Amino acid sequence: MKAAAILGVVTLALAGCSSTAAPEGGSGVTQDEDAVLEIWTRTTPGSPSEAATIRQVEAFTEATGYKAEVTAIFDDFEIKLAQRAGQKDLPDIVLNDVSQLGTMQSQGILREIDLKDIKNSKDMTAQALEAGKAVDGKTYGIPYSAQANALMIRSDWLQNLGLEAPTDWDEMLEVTTAFTEKDPDGNGQADTYGLAVPGSTKRGYASWYFSNFLWAAGGDFITGSGDEWLPSMSSDEAIEAATWFRDLQCKAGVVQPGAPSMDTPPTNEAFESGVAGMYLTGPYMMPRFDKVLGADKYTVVPAPKGPKDSSVLAEGGTVYLMAGSENEKGQTAFADWYVSPDAQKFGMEGTDAFAIQLPVNEKVDIADVRDDPRWQTFATAYQESGHYAPTIPSWTPVRQMSADTINALLADCSLDVEEELTKLDGKLTAELLTQGILKQ
Repeated sequence: MKAAAILGVVTLALAGCSSTAAPEGGSGVTQDEDAVLEIWTRTTPGSPSEAATIRQVEAFTEATGYKAEVTAIFDDFEIKLAQRAGQKDLPDIVLNDVSQLGTMQSQGILREIDLKDIKNSKDMTAQALEAGKAVDGKTYGIPYSAQANALMIRSDWLQNLGLEAPTDWDEMLEVTTAFTEKDPDGNGQADTYGLAVPGSTKRGYASWYFSNFLWAAGGDFITGSGDEWLPSMSSDEAIEAATWFRDLQCKAGVVQPGAPSMDTPPTNEAFESGVAGMYLTGPYMMPRFDKVLGADKYTVVPAPKGPKDSSVLAEGGTVYLMAGSENEKGQTAFADWYVSPDAQKFGMEGTDAFAIQLPVNEKVDIADVRDDPRWQTFATAYQESGHYAPTIPSWTPVRQMSADTINALLADCSLDVEEELTKLDGKLTAELLTQGILKQ
């Protein structure tokens, strides 16, 4: 209900507020030389991520001459954006997750982007370009940073037990079992587990994490394209994935205690403190784990192959050009510069936080910036196995409904997997119908 209310406010507020279509080759709008691009980034104020974004935006100003100001917001980001939409005074640029494209576009707060105006888009990966499109096939976002998951695993534990990193699900079960039962840290206590799992319903984390296994099994939450979709969580592939994933908790007992109530912060701690020996996550965690755990204590390997392949969740940051801006030339210049080779390389420099995780410009080789083979593992995972969530008008309710079901299966081992996934498909059917994209 809260989301629906916000959507209503945004839609009404922006009626007649969207910018007019720009002529080919540029916006044609006369700009104020003193205009300052207002840029919102969804990150925690005072965090290393905010500092990395500010550094990147300062480089944009130096390179192009356009002035810009960064505002970092994390708590109630959507509500504050809706408030600004209600005032018909949106920021010029929003840097937000790629998964928010459908929601923001359906709210009418984005302006369509002509890729001919984004000169550097010709060098972007096909994956990134596709992720910037809405259900109507038009571009409303320019992904500028990519990330994909890989398996972080305690290399010292492997060495202590004489094991190799797993390459498929069978081997993964063997190693997680050994990590749980054979005292890999040698302290004489039964206090270690195989896999760290953020299984909470908060922000849909259970679904977010499970998606890696679902896609590797050949399943999906929904299937289709454009404005025609069907639920698919009761498919054979989805049932197989959910059963295998749930059995890690309910039969093998290799998941850290309390996983169904954990979001990412306590799950991160479970890995870095030596409670769990494996964690399927993104490259953004390496700076932290290198400091807390030690880079010599863990390694990064490709996600173990599932019944179908090694598909993993792909995500990243996207530049959104907001509707109603009086500085369309500045907006376009910003998006174009952010995916340029120079900006991509500059954004990957540093050690604590990065404006760019993995480049989306094919002219940029991550090895030219980072002398660390672990980053190449993540880059290869994105290039060969990265799987973005479907772009529909609102992905959030689909993820949340799926998280509720996966969380219930982890928390209550008496539930029947097929029965619960069939119920979920019923809920997804109603949601797709509400969004107007149910295939008839």
